[in-house]
Amino acid sequence: MAILVVVADAGRARFFTADSPTAALVEDEDRLHPEGRLHVSEMASDEPGRTFESHGDGQHAMGNKVDPKRQEAIRFAKLLCDDMEARRNKGRVDGVYVVAPPQFLGELRDHMSDPLRQLVKDEIHKDLTEHGAADIRGHLPEHL
Repeated sequence: MAILVVVADAGRARFFTADSPTAALVEDEDRLHPEGRLHVSEMASDEPGRTFESHGDGQHAMGNKVDPKRQEAIRFAKLLCDDMEARRNKGRVDGVYVVAPPQFLGELRDHMSDPLRQLVKDEIHKDLTEHGAADIRGHLPEHL
């Protein structure tokens, strides 16, 4: 079993493992989510959709209720939590450390199962997706 360190933002997630509480991090997976890096203008039309009135012949514009960038972040967070859950179910995880910007960390929390949440040892509110493994390790407790 290993300690899992997930370093993520809305556009990228990196999975690291450590074989012991004082071990260096070894990168296990680097997953890109290009949709999370798009600008809103690249994700959706500038014009709201149109719908027919329920009574009569008129049409009106429909408002966008969910920001497309947030929707992509939610989708990616759910995918990452499903991956962490699969690792947990296989008995491959002793503990989890999550490193993410505050808003994305909230999306991850919203999709974690209770058993997975119980394995989370610490959360670091930073975007370190572009940092090296040694630098990321320096932001974590000395004894994982």
